Amino acid sequence: MNKPRTLTLYALLIIFAGCKTTPKKPEIIISTDIPNFWQAYDMITSTSDSVLQYKYLDSFYLDKGTAGLSAIREARNYTPLDYIRAIKAYPKFWASIRENTLKADLFSVQLEEGIEKLRVIYPDMKPAKIYFTIGALRTNGTTMDSLVLIGSELAMSDTNTVSSELPEEIRDNRRKFFDSNPIDDLVLLNVHEYVHTQQKPALDNLLSYVIREGVAEFVSSKAMGVASAVPAIVYGKKNEEVRKKFEKEMFYGHNIYQWLWGDAENDFGVRDLGYYIGYELSEIYYEQSNDKKAAIKKLIELDYTNETEIEEFVNGTSFFSATLKELYEDFEDRRPNVVSIQPFENNSEHVSPRTHQITVTFSEAVSQEFRNFDFGPLGEEALVRIKNIVGYSADGKSMTFEIEPLAPGKHYQLTIGWGFRNLENVPIKQYLIDFKTSSE
Repeated sequence: MNKPRTLTLYALLIIFAGCKTTPKKPEIIISTDIPNFWQAYDMITSTSDSVLQYKYLDSFYLDKGTAGLSAIREARNYTPLDYIRAIKAYPKFWASIRENTLKADLFSVQLEEGIEKLRVIYPDMKPAKIYFTIGALRTNGTTMDSLVLIGSELAMSDTNTVSSELPEEIRDNRRKFFDSNPIDDLVLLNVHEYVHTQQKPALDNLLSYVIREGVAEFVSSKAMGVASAVPAIVYGKKNEEVRKKFEKEMFYGHNIYQWLWGDAENDFGVRDLGYYIGYELSEIYYEQSNDKKAAIKKLIELDYTNETEIEEFVNGTSFFSATLKELYEDFEDRRPNVVSIQPFENNSEHVSPRTHQITVTFSEAVSQEFRNFDFGPLGEEALVRIKNIVGYSADGKSMTFEIEPLAPGKHYQLTIGWGFRNLENVPIKQYLIDFKTSSE
């Protein structure tokens, strides 16, 4: 009686042992937003009822959206109206891009391989997720915290994509940046974005931004073993004037989009040249390093809030013609400044409350296109309020503006800000107008 029972128990143990499952591999690439979008698209385009169109967008796409869809909507301020307008305005575009976006799962395999290649050269890589989403044509890809967000409607376009309906700005972007076949660079682009999820945030200045972008581009290209797909890098390597121009402009504070992320006019007619600057700094640093894996780790983990660390990194490459300190001193020497104000001297304590105009004189002619005023240290309560700009002197060195009535016995301030620039676009040194009115 005991023997069969023992055999049965043994058999059960064998069965349970055979049923053991290995832990499920974490999902790092999510593409469920793609089929959801097309389901919503088909419903939206099946009716002219705008109430139903919004209902379908919500129920089939937005309400079922992933964390990635929520994030890309936040990053690019996509509203339901943006989606509905884009769907209705560009039917040929959407028809031409549909098949490519539905290949997201095929690209997921290649992306996973790319992430593993990145892990080989940077073993300390932190977990992050990649989301294939569909937006309203304002980005082909970006990041938010540990999320890589693919704007598939742009990132997965190719030579067969119909762009004739799209606004000129978007068509220009495709020509200038994406090239004719963005889908070919999809994996490299998103390994670049994955690197961003490993980096510390940049400070809000041009040098920090170009280093961070250049590091991501260099490291992703190194991991994948391919050349960068950014045309600006090839152009910069062939044109030394790009470096010289950046040296002069890196501290301006008002020109980020002339170097990154936009089509603002520049002297070269090539967008995103800041990528070249950061890429070149990264490449030189890497080539100079004996320990290549340590160099990659250093590049990715740069602390942009640590001024000494960034300065040592940049100066150590000898890429620029002088140290950052010397280049900044040159910038300060080139900046115009305010030399006087009228009809009273600055810091006066008995200014007439009947004063209705102020004239500011600069050390050189300033551009009449740009200006800005700001509070002083005392804040809005003490602000001199400007009624209107009266005009500039013939030589461009003085500007007169009319002010609102002043109260007697009050302390006033007004900052002449960096928005003022000379004719070569160099911002002025900030100047604080500070005075007190008499009690008459």
